[in-house]
Amino acid sequence: MRTGLLALSAAGAAAVLVTAPVAAQAADGGGSIAVTPYAVPPGTEVDLRVSGCEGTTGRAYSDAFVSPGVLAPSADQPTLFAEARVKTSVAPGNYEIKVTCDGVDGKVKGTVRVLDHSSPSPRPTPTAPVHAGGGGAAEQLAAVQDGPGTRHALIGLGLTAVAAVAVAFRSVRRRRSSRQ
Repeated sequence: MRTGLLALSAAGAAAVLVTAPVAAQAADGGGSIAVTPYAVPPGTEVDLRVSGCEGTTGRAYSDAFVSPGVLAPSADQPTLFAEARVKTSVAPGNYEIKVTCDGVDGKVKGTVRVLDHSSPSPRPTPTAPVHAGGGGAAEQLAAVQDGPGTRHALIGLGLTAVAAVAVAFRSVRRRRSSRQ
């Protein structure tokens, strides 16, 4: 039992390490790149969050990427965000990412690890929430769609008891009227 728990804990820790974002600090301390997921098989899309750029645009270059990631302001954080796809033909290994922003090439640097095709791919992670509207209506709909609860069961039992008593009184009444 204990060996199974240790194996399960080790597997969980490995999954967290593979899918967790890794931030690489710039050499001059001017910024960082968070790559999510950090280690990916070829053909996978990665998210890049870059801090340390004063402007609102930039590009992230890597020999591992199909094309440079175009950085734009992130909606939920004070960083720049981009998505980049890793080439399907790239060899396994670590690849440097260089960010150009504020008119400076390579201002922020980081790495992405490309896994071998035979490596199991990490679980996909959502990249951003879907802005579908509805606000709090989803919670209300979920409560309605959950089905009957304890309150509904008690009401049903009460109605069943009332119906049983009504049927019993009616049958007693018919018996009395048929005897007379």
